[in-house]
Amino acid sequence: MRLLSVRAVKPGMKLATPVKNEKNKTLVNKGIALTERMIKRLVELNIRYVYIDDEVSKGIEPVETISFAIRRKATSTIESTFRDITKKNQRHGTIVVEKATKPFKGIISELLKSIKGNQDIVTLMNDVIVYDEYIFSHSFNVTLYSLAVGIELKLSSNELELLGLGAILHDVGKMTVPTEILLKPGRLTDEEFEEVKKHAESGFQILRNIHTVPLVAAHCAYQHHERLDGSGYPRGLRDKEIHQLAKIIAVADVFDAVTSNRVYRGAMLPHEGLEVLYSGSGQLFDKNVVNAFRKAVAVYPIGISVTLNDGKKGIVSGYHHGLSERPILRIIEENGVQLSQPYSLDLKERKDLMIQKCGEDAS
Repeated sequence: MRLLSVRAVKPGMKLATPVKNEKNKTLVNKGIALTERMIKRLVELNIRYVYIDDEVSKGIEPVETISFAIRRKATSTIESTFRDITKKNQRHGTIVVEKATKPFKGIISELLKSIKGNQDIVTLMNDVIVYDEYIFSHSFNVTLYSLAVGIELKLSSNELELLGLGAILHDVGKMTVPTEILLKPGRLTDEEFEEVKKHAESGFQILRNIHTVPLVAAHCAYQHHERLDGSGYPRGLRDKEIHQLAKIIAVADVFDAVTSNRVYRGAMLPHEGLEVLYSGSGQLFDKNVVNAFRKAVAVYPIGISVTLNDGKKGIVSGYHHGLSERPILRIIEENGVQLSQPYSLDLKERKDLMIQKCGEDAS
């Protein structure tokens, strides 16, 4: 099977998996041949991708690290908690988060179980419909990446729970930033950026007095924008002054931010996101954390469509542990012509070839 943009799906193509809405209700069952009317309806519902079963992708089986149900449960809990926090009442925010701590711990436990049940974690398709939902899916993705890195670094069970709480709540302070600044489609002014930077301390102030949230988790919210060389904010902390868990969250936060579509810019390709981490490794980001991220996160999910710099089109059919930015592809199209006999191409062995587009852009 392969993952296709709904806009690239043609009538007659068969679904490999059911299409579900945000409430986990099945809209179209697997095995159904899509009609033009069905495709149009999926577009209207803002469903961006579907798994298709066809001959060119036969034998390719994507691995679902995290189920739809777990993801939806997590993002719903994050959304309901964060939306209930207002700038006018910080004390109210503290009460809201305190009530949500138990469900958050349950989500973290489920995520750890799912990650440990798989050899790798696969990058999730960041299917954000409107910008104000970004913070919720971002908090989930950062938690997922952070936990995967924590497992790779062999953190204890207690450390992993602290890491998960710190990650899931790392951006809680953003709910105190004026909406018009968060939603601004253009470049922020210096004054607006200073306002955004306050979210790290605001998050800390919300979390620090919650008895169900350990102080370490509150410091993760406080420190996730600090950098090893002291160039970060809000306090300009350096290497050893930054908590190890905050260093992990910082790497996960940056990767998800640069590889997500935002209202003011498009997303980087996954391997470009990794390059951002590599270029800052040792100066901005902890080297051990960056290396663990590279090993723990498969940045190109199996089944996703890609286009290479020479125009070839293919499907990711496998990847190398620790080198997932150079996946194994099944080439299905050359020079604009679909191949009658697709073939395998390992990007690890072809340094001259690069992924130029993926996902929706490559369909």
